[in-house]
Amino acid sequence: MEQINAIGRRKASVARVYLTQGSGKITVNGKDYKDHFPQKHIQPRVIQPFQIIDVDNAIYDITVNVKGGGIKGQAEAIRMGISRALVKLNEDFKTPLKHQKMLTRDARVVERKKYGKPKARKSFQFSKR
Repeated sequence: MEQINAIGRRKASVARVYLTQGSGKITVNGKDYKDHFPQKHIQPRVIQPFQIIDVDNAIYDITVNVKGGGIKGQAEAIRMGISRALVKLNEDFKTPLKHQKMLTRDARVVERKKYGKPKARKSFQFSKR
């Protein structure tokens, strides 16, 4: 098996995922994914595609370069990239991943701030008199 690459995006994060045959090591920006995401509630998001398709992730090495955004956006970008790489590997994985919306780009981003307002929609207190 050669190297399979895919891109995942979420909010301002972009993750380039490289999938190869190996021992199950997931490396994010040169570190183990548990070191890159020390929060316990973020770590399962990274390996969620493997749990959905019931494939042990110990047979693939995953190398990820991710930049931009925060930790949640990066984790979900990695999740999307891994899902896309698995679909390139085997087309049978497409339907279960698609049902769980792992292949769909989540386009929700922060709304921009408008002039004359303290935030995007919040207004200053209105005084009639």
